[in-house]
This record gives sequence, structure tokens and C-alpha cells, in this order.
Amino acid sequence: MTRAAQVMRTLTVLVGVATVTELGFASTVSAQANTDARWITAWGTSQQSLGPTMITNATVRMIARVTVGGEAVRVRLDNTFGETPLVIGEAYIGPVMRGAGLTAGSNSQIRFGSSGSVTIPVGGTVTSDPIRMNVMARQDLAISLYIPETNVQPSQHSQAYVTSYLSDNGSGNVTNTQSSEPFTGTTTSTFWLKSIDVLTESATGSIVGFGDSITDGVCSTLNAHDRWQDWVAARLYLASPNAHPAMVNEGISGNTVTSEGLQPPPNSPPGLERLERDVFSHEGVTHVVLFMGTNDIRREVSAAALIAGMEEIAERIRARGLMVIGTTIIPRHNRAASGTNTGWTPEKSNIRREVNEWIRNTGSFDSVLDFDTVVRDPDDPDRIAPTFDCDGIHPNPRGYLEMGGSVPLELLTP
Repeated sequence: MTRAAQVMRTLTVLVGVATVTELGFASTVSAQANTDARWITAWGTSQQSLGPTMITNATVRMIARVTVGGEAVRVRLDNTFGETPLVIGEAYIGPVMRGAGLTAGSNSQIRFGSSGSVTIPVGGTVTSDPIRMNVMARQDLAISLYIPETNVQPSQHSQAYVTSYLSDNGSGNVTNTQSSEPFTGTTTSTFWLKSIDVLTESATGSIVGFGDSITDGVCSTLNAHDRWQDWVAARLYLASPNAHPAMVNEGISGNTVTSEGLQPPPNSPPGLERLERDVFSHEGVTHVVLFMGTNDIRREVSAAALIAGMEEIAERIRARGLMVIGTTIIPRHNRAASGTNTGWTPEKSNIRREVNEWIRNTGSFDSVLDFDTVVRDPDDPDRIAPTFDCDGIHPNPRGYLEMGGSVPLELLTP
């Protein structure tokens, strides 16, 4: 059977009828029994708060870059922090041409249980029906959501480092518009969009970067996709374009491993609490890169408490049959305490070094990435090397390149 015939057969089984002209499909179980294609989460993000934006009878167009290609997609929306049920009046998805503009003739309707609209309860989640769409690895997709109600605040990921778009309040439903013209507003937050799955034969699995602001991408370049895991994703694709894993960024700025004894308290769901939502709920995950700890130390956690939290995360990941990769904590410059920020001290650097030695030598990990060694200053190991330093806490884009380039790709083999 040719590849084209296999794709047609997959899509036919998805709808359960002899036609492949519909954009929404009812089931994928039979399809996966009759083809090598399977669902893989190719993009994801972590919702962290209720956003301040007020949306009234308007359309948002969220931009996301998938890291593997395939023949169909499905979209997951979360209302994690919403205080009222979220009504999606209509939704579309299409490949980006430039900005908010889409490739001509490419915009496809998203359906939920065969319906063009959906209501997501407070704290709830919904995954769309499959959408027949050929997508390429590292392609930007636009997910357009019509919000018909008044003063709707989005459950959001706050720092996406990618520009998304909004139409004016009162402008109505422009989800099916391919032009960028109605989208006069911009945001660098991601509203409601949680993940994108791709039905693919080329992906070998999905790798989740589970971290804090250094995974989220603070100090990276807006719209340049130059965070450390972006470089890993590019290298994986270039090394094997026809058989490579997806890379999913589940970083939250300021995130911690634990919530116990933190001063000040955490400002986002800690790693131990969001594993199910941000890792285990994704499709095809094979590896998790755990890269947290600096914010726990800054918030006065002891080395023993931080190590215990990391061990619990690693145990829970391995219990799911997944590989867990530990990552050393990079240096952080000394900062005086200010307001609720307890600062960074030489004593906290000592804790960082103690935890790193545990990660390198006795940690509960299948393998280790030593980002500390990659970016630290050889003359002052408690500081980021000036060439790689942005603000004393985060690498600059050159530092992220160095980190992404240091990852042995064979560690990410399923």
C-alpha cells in the first residue's frame, strides 16, 4: 500500500465512513490499529494564572509551532484558572503565512464532539475531534477561537515569547478569516491553548522539558524560538528528518519543585502538583527533562527538601515507564533581599552545589544534563560566564544555544 493510500485509509477509518472530505473525525482507535501513524503531542504549554485581559465578543488567534509533522491534528483547550465556564463559539486552525495571516485556502474548522462550539467548565479541559491537515515539523499553526461572551478573562501561559493576536472587542467572529487585518491587538501570552497532537508516522515519541523560567525562555528572543529546547528540537530534526521525537516546553517562570516551606509562597503550581496535567496527560511521551530547583533555593528550601522533591518527581515519572533526565542547576548571582524576594546569598550557592553533586553522582535519574558546567564562569563557578549571561539568573540567547548544543541526542532515543 502506498503512503497516500495509507493516509486515505487512516482518514476514512477516523470518520467511520467511506468519505474523507470532512474536517472533523469521531474516533482514532481503529485508525491506529490499521496504520503506523499514532498520536504524538507536538506542542504544549503550561497554564499558570488567570490573565488580566478582558475579551468581549472577539476572536483570539494563538500561534504555536509543532515539532513533528503528520497527516492530522487535534487541539486541546484548558480552562484551568477560569472562574466561569468558557464558551468557544467557533474555532479554526491553519498554517501561518506571516504574522496573523494564514496560507490561502488552509483554514480548517475545529469541531468538538462533531459540534462547532463547546463550553469548557471551570477547571476543565477539552480535546477536539481530529482535523485532517498535513503539517510539517517546525511549522507555525494559528488556532483561532471566537469568544462570544462579555469580559472573559483567559486562563493563560503568561510568557510565551511568541506573538499571538486579538481582534477588537465587539468585532465578533473572525475565526475563518485568513487575513491578518482584523487582528489589531497582540499578546505574548497563550490563552486557553494547552497542546496540539499530531497523527504521525515520523515521530518516535515526545520529550517534555519540565522546568522553570530557563525552560520557559526568559531572555530568549521574541518569535525567534532560540530557547535551549528549541535548539534541541532543531538538532533532532536535522539529524533524522523522517524519524525524530517531538519536543514539548512545559516550563513556567518562577516555578518550583515543591510548595512546602517556601518563603515567599510559590506563584504557580509546583512541579509535584502539575505532573499529571503537564506531562502524563500528553500523548507518546518517552522522556522527561527535569530542570528545576533554583527557585526553591531562592525561596529558602533546604538541600534535603529539594532533593526529596526531585526524587519523588523522578519516581513518579519512572512509574509510568518513562525515562527521566536530571539537569544540574545553573549559577545565580548574589542579589540583596528586596520586598518579598529573599534574594540570593553565598549560602544558597552552597545549597545549589550540594544538590548538583547529588544530581551528578547519586540522583534518581536515567541520565544527566550538566547545564551548570556548560554556562558557568570558569573563573567564578557561582556566576554565569559573561558571554552567556543575560541578567545574572538566565542565559542569553547565546547561552541557550550552548546549552541546547551540549545535549547528547542519543539520550533522547526511545
